[in-house]
Amino acid sequence: MYLVSAEQMRLIDKITIEEFGIPGRVLMENAGREAVRIFIKTFKKGVNKKIAIAAGAGNNGGDGFVIARCLLFYGWDVTLFLFSNPKKIKGAAKNNFKLLESLDISIIVADTPKKFNNYKKIMGTADIWIDAILGTGLKYQVKEHIENVIEYINSLKKPIFAIDMPSGLNSDTGLPNGTSIRADFTVAFGLAKTGQKLYPGAKYTGKLKVADIGIPPHVIKKAAVKTRLITADYIKSEFLQKEPDAHKGDCGHLFVIAGSEGKTGAAILTAKAAVRSGAGLVTMAVPESVNRTIESCVTEAMTCPLPETSKKIIKIEAFNIIKKLLKGKNCIAAGPGLGTENNVKKLIYGLIEASEIPMVIDADALNAISENPEILKKAKAPLILTPHPKEMARLIKKDVRYVCEEKMDAAKKFAEKYNAILILKGAGTIIAMPDGSVFINSSGNQGMASGGTGDVLTGIIAGFVSQGYTPAISAIAGVYMHGAAGDAVARKKGFAGLIASDIIEALPYEIKKYEIG
Repeated sequence: MYLVSAEQMRLIDKITIEEFGIPGRVLMENAGREAVRIFIKTFKKGVNKKIAIAAGAGNNGGDGFVIARCLLFYGWDVTLFLFSNPKKIKGAAKNNFKLLESLDISIIVADTPKKFNNYKKIMGTADIWIDAILGTGLKYQVKEHIENVIEYINSLKKPIFAIDMPSGLNSDTGLPNGTSIRADFTVAFGLAKTGQKLYPGAKYTGKLKVADIGIPPHVIKKAAVKTRLITADYIKSEFLQKEPDAHKGDCGHLFVIAGSEGKTGAAILTAKAAVRSGAGLVTMAVPESVNRTIESCVTEAMTCPLPETSKKIIKIEAFNIIKKLLKGKNCIAAGPGLGTENNVKKLIYGLIEASEIPMVIDADALNAISENPEILKKAKAPLILTPHPKEMARLIKKDVRYVCEEKMDAAKKFAEKYNAILILKGAGTIIAMPDGSVFINSSGNQGMASGGTGDVLTGIIAGFVSQGYTPAISAIAGVYMHGAAGDAVARKKGFAGLIASDIIEALPYEIKKYEIG
């Protein structure tokens, strides 16, 4: 599923109208009729309910006018509340408003705070609300009058069906512009909007349906849409079954550099996840004093104890040993539980410059890079970075709030600048590619917000790279499978108490669903 920004959607509409030749009024009619079809299917038993349509003066309101007319023709009890001055209605929206004036439909104009207060009681009698106040182009704070309207409709606790975009929600960032309708259902026209799949926008959007309103596929291609939602169908198209005569050497060899005293769990989880993701061989480079602990916990992996500092962290003197160990390996996973001494920074910098195989960088390795991100430009091989918002903030020298509010833009700019794949973890994890394309994940749940799940993700991605999947596909599939395994666990155990090890155990069962012969 492609996702578009407000600007891209405007361009797509413009090309469709001006170059392809479908009039704007036809697109509005198509949009309204498709919304009605989806609305009736959603509320099959609601024909005897009171339907209230909240409309503005723009094209979103115009869609609402078409919906009001069509629902009336189907026998539904409809009241239209117009929260803008009718004189401001223009173009195709104006044409559709005039059609309503000749019909037996209740139209209430509440374009001022006083009128709005007078009609609150009537508004409260509605059973279902259709939101057509503001559209996808809103960039600024919602004005006070509309803000009060939105908050009142939300307070009624009635089902809300939003048209194209919940009013007040930013189409690009998924952030409320001051306030936003909290929809139970949203129908997006032509294409889903990026903000509908980014959090918190996904919560305001509710269940999303995309309506075909007649935009030709070649127009979407011409608009160069480069953002996609990762879905099960997309993942299935990329997975391959292992050959019947495959041996462990055919399935890749991962080299994990992780662990230190007190943080052996991170290294263990990474290695176990890599094994469960299908990696043929895993070798773990760890401080010598924790080697026995790790060896006893990951029986399927090999270990290589390395010289350590007094704080039980790998010494920089081990670098030459590590370079020799990289021979015959297909991928490096570096960082989980590695520690924060200066040794770690030197080791990671050296690996970035010297490695000729892809490298998945997480946790303490990210902290080391945050002191000098320019080191990434010296890499010979593909890099995949997996920061959470705090780690991302350190990488780009911004505060966490900025990262959370501008996450897609921040990830995209970083990936392009440093020619790396950037995975910004969280609800709706973002994967930004060096070529400017962005993927937003659709799997995962709140139960996965617990220690160790990030280490598991590192292991899965690195395990896929080791098996021969491209770094891009490994990142996309790794993030999706990580979330899908977490969802499988949550369905059985619930969200509370979901732990990283649960995800590892569920992983092969999820992968099995997507393997094809």
